[in-house]
This record gives sequence, structure tokens and C-alpha cells, in this order.
Amino acid sequence: MDLAKQIIRVRLGQMMVNEKYRNGEFKVPIHLALGHEAIAVAVDSMMHDNDRLVLTHRNIHYNLARAKTLKPEIDEYMLLEDGLAKGKLGSMNLANEAKGIVYTSSILGNNLSVAAGVALSKRVKKEDGMVIVVTGDGAMEEGSFYESLAFLKSNNLPLLVIIENNEWSLATRIHERRCPINIKAFAEALDVNYELFSSNDVYEYVERLSGLREFVLKNKTPLCLEVKLTTLGYWRQKSEEFPDGKFINYHAGPAPNVSLQHGPVIETDQSDPVFVINKCFDEKIMEAVSRDILVELKSELP
Repeated sequence: MDLAKQIIRVRLGQMMVNEKYRNGEFKVPIHLALGHEAIAVAVDSMMHDNDRLVLTHRNIHYNLARAKTLKPEIDEYMLLEDGLAKGKLGSMNLANEAKGIVYTSSILGNNLSVAAGVALSKRVKKEDGMVIVVTGDGAMEEGSFYESLAFLKSNNLPLLVIIENNEWSLATRIHERRCPINIKAFAEALDVNYELFSSNDVYEYVERLSGLREFVLKNKTPLCLEVKLTTLGYWRQKSEEFPDGKFINYHAGPAPNVSLQHGPVIETDQSDPVFVINKCFDEKIMEAVSRDILVELKSELP
């Protein structure tokens, strides 16, 4: 139930951000991660105090999972002094060193080489713990992805590379603009181990991540973890070319069809981590838990 509560808290926190975003209350662009909650909560559960996390421009789910609170993040989006970074980092570069989030980059692929440097510095300083870097399917097209992985393997650095693959590039599906990139085949070409997560089941993810952390540290090696997921909140955009609406996914900005009034579940299938955990508990219990968490989150805000 603790993991279920964390999933719901990260989802409802994002939905509250979405409501305020639609009302024009923020001063910075925000990349929501509705549908990405399972991996974020699992990483939070797996991390030790001496581990370090390096994120991308889409970082809201990890920041919410690690901070366990909503108001400092909302204040940061409003660029207020009470914000998580005193209003100086906004959304796409939001870090939280106290919770192990040491760097976040708005530049595609930039955080991979930084994470490699953090891993190297841990070795030089003889510090315990591992580094986790999160990237997306778009960053795989950057030279930094290949160069960083080769550097990590060549220097036997323990680093977990998490690739959140939602198969979208801005509002265009990946297959509409480029050939497939086989991450497993590429990793194997560098003698780097590869794992795949696709169930959106936080319980499975927590159990498997614990083993991956042990493997990476014991063998002093990088590991590629591809997480197949769906960024929920897609919609149809009407135009002269597509009078019935073209199916698209938002890259940044509010999700127009997602509302708190409908509860934390967005899709009633495996693409939604909240739906997946709801299947493990009585429906009335989960409704009560969601109500309590929403009350707690709202109590944080003025």
C-alpha cells in the first residue's frame, strides 16, 4: 500500500500542476509525465543516500517522488523564493541535491555525459553508491548517448542508464520520422547489459531494480534499462488537413483532456500505472486512499 500511495501521490500532484497550468499560473514551460509514475517511484524506492540521480527536462515525476511534497515544486514553477530551488531553476533544470538529484538538463542528451562525469568523480573520491541517469528515446539520436556509454564501459563505471521510451518526438510518433533504434543490439555491441521494463507494475519494478543496482555495483559496469511507457493525456488536433482531428501527444504544456474531477486513473488499461495498482486492491479502498491523498496535497497549498 505504501508504493500504491506513492504512485497516486505523484499522479495527483501532476494533475494539480496540470490544473494550474491550464489556468496560466506558471511562468515557465512544464513537461508533465503522466503515465511515467511507476519507474519514478521505483527509482525513489531503490535509491540509497549515497546514490545520485541525473534527470532530463521531463523530471516532474522524479522530483515529486523524491521530495514527497508538492508546494515547493509549484512555488518553483512560479519562480518564488519558497520554491525547491528558490525560483532559480524553474522546470526543465530542476534539481534537488538534498534528495540526490544533482543535475537536470534542458539540453537533449547533455545529461548523459554529465552523469558519466559524476560516476567518474565518485571513483576518484572513492565514494560509495551508484549514479542513475534518465534519458528518452530522442536522446538516443545524440552523439552523447553513444560516447557516454562507450566511456562508461571502457572505464568500468557503475551507472544505470534509464531510457524512458514513449515513442514520441514532440508531437510526432518516432516511426513517422526515423528508422527504429534497437537499444538492446546497440548495448550488446559495447558489451553492456540490457534490461526491458514494460508492465507499468511498480511492484515488479522495485523488485527488479534492487537486483539491477546490486549487479551494476558488484560488476562495476553500466547497464541500459529501456522502460516502455505511454505519456498519457493525448488528444486530437483538428485542422484543414485533419478535420476529424489528428491523434497527437503533447510534448510540453497542459494535458487538455485530463481533469482532477475524473480521479487519478486516466486510462483503464496497462498503459496507466495507477490503473495497474488499482487492480491489486479493493475499489472502495483505493477511492478512499485517493481522496485522502488529494486532501493532503490541497492542504499544502494556500
